[in-house]
Amino acid sequence: MDGCFVGIDVSKHRLDGCVRRGQTFQYDNAPAGVAAVVELLRRLPVTLVVVEATGGLEVPAVRALQQAQIPVAVINPRQARDFAKASGRLAKTDTIDAEGLAHLAEALRPEPRPLRDDQTHVLDALVTRRGQLIDMRTMERNRLGNCPDAKVRQNIQQHLDWLAEHLDAADKNLAEAVANHPEWEARDQLQQSVPGVGKVVSQTLLASLPELGQLSNRELTALVGLAPYADDSGRRQGKRRIFGGRAQVRAMLYMAALTAARSKSPLREFYQRLRAAGKAPKVALVALARKLLTVLNAVVRTQTAYNPAHLAVITCGA
Repeated sequence: MDGCFVGIDVSKHRLDGCVRRGQTFQYDNAPAGVAAVVELLRRLPVTLVVVEATGGLEVPAVRALQQAQIPVAVINPRQARDFAKASGRLAKTDTIDAEGLAHLAEALRPEPRPLRDDQTHVLDALVTRRGQLIDMRTMERNRLGNCPDAKVRQNIQQHLDWLAEHLDAADKNLAEAVANHPEWEARDQLQQSVPGVGKVVSQTLLASLPELGQLSNRELTALVGLAPYADDSGRRQGKRRIFGGRAQVRAMLYMAALTAARSKSPLREFYQRLRAAGKAPKVALVALARKLLTVLNAVVRTQTAYNPAHLAVITCGA
């Protein structure tokens, strides 16, 4: 295959890289190290760089590569590991991982991630932080319910009060960020016109799915990870499963589907038809989440608030 393909294994302290069938390199995962990687790759005719999503550790390097107009794709770590096993790479070191990512880049050529502007990057950080606070609150509430000691319970309650205060601040910061960006504010209103889509779901879509309204329904479904994968062999028909994609967006659409299934709208009727056809509740909700995504895509693409006509067109024959 033609082209120059690069894999970069990102850890907290290092960037281990490999040019397919070429040199390896190693730099600190710090501003100077990131700049050195960019300068190195600028001198090469790079077709694609692939890195794994590592909980945010990869963000500075990815943004620097994007700003330098070097195509870079961020993939799920499970995809990288499965590819490595399929390629016979059973050992695991940072250098071997980088080589595997370079091979994956050449063989699979995942879609490069578009550069998000600084404001979208900040909004994404705010949405992510709010989700972290919610997770901490859930864990502390579970601990409070199972704790027999009064002093420990008091300490947990103090932390819950602190979390509540910071959640209020996070909500305020998110609302201000959207209100101060006319394009986001307009899209936020369009998205919240769809049954089941509330403030938090809409903010997550703004931050984590900027492609909404710009891609086809099939492309968006795959991007979010709502496309069902077959698991058939011979005469056996296995259960269809969804995985990969943007987990935070997928989780929010599933929550929106739960709400839409109880709303007085054609979306509820769609859900009820699936249940009446024998689909399990979770299967029907995933299908409804997928339908919600197509409706949202139509609403944003046409810049027209939701009305049942959108659903009638999109779900024709469903």
